[in-house]
Amino acid sequence: MSTAHTTVDQVLAALGDVDFPADKDELMRAASEAGASGEVRVALRGIPPEEYANREEVARSVRVDPDSDLDLSPAQRAEQARLGGKHRQSEHLREVPKPPVEDELDR
Repeated sequence: MSTAHTTVDQVLAALGDVDFPADKDELMRAASEAGASGEVRVALRGIPPEEYANREEVARSVRVDPDSDLDLSPAQRAEQARLGGKHRQSEHLREVPKPPVEDELDR
């Protein structure tokens, strides 16, 4: 399964008028009606054929470039890889604090 070259925000924007719960077919239809890009439709085609209770469930299921919409440093991405996450949670969705050095530089 390949990843789409889009962002989670773009996928969710295409689903702005969806009434949840909604299944994959409803999400695909809503994205098409909203004029979503081909990449957004590719991302939605890649989600499991389940019923989604809300936008967060869609966001967790869609496969996009792992760091497409995250502003993480290489150190933070490495920390994500080291840390365990919730069961079946993608590595790029794991929360990770800023390293102390980066935190100090931001002040």
